[in-house]
Amino acid sequence: MPTGLTQDAGWEIGVSKTLPLPVDIVWEFIASPEGVACWLGEGTQLPTRKGESYEREDGIAGEVRSYRPGDRVRLTYGTTTLQVAVSAAGEKTVLRFHQERLADSGERERQRAHWKAVMAEIVQALGLD
Repeated sequence: MPTGLTQDAGWEIGVSKTLPLPVDIVWEFIASPEGVACWLGEGTQLPTRKGESYEREDGIAGEVRSYRPGDRVRLTYGTTTLQVAVSAAGEKTVLRFHQERLADSGERERQRAHWKAVMAEIVQALGLD
């Protein structure tokens, strides 16, 4: 099976980075309007209850599947599923973006580039670059 292709979730991509900040600081940013603008889109409101929907300015819409403060948010993102998670790594935090149900290997590569750029934007916004 090619890299990134799974039996259950189809094509998927994951991008993660260990940040030299405590989990609560990273989560507060990711869930804030400024943080949400980085990963979900400028002007998008992040719902926090299962089943609540959102829509981006570009028309991509979805709904929250789960929201666990300080841990992760899982939502539909167009025809895909996206999870943003934080976890403690000692004094540091691992921030992860995981997207599944991508159309094909081409979309996987485009989304890999997208999430790497988002991660760089978050690192810069947190003053870590």
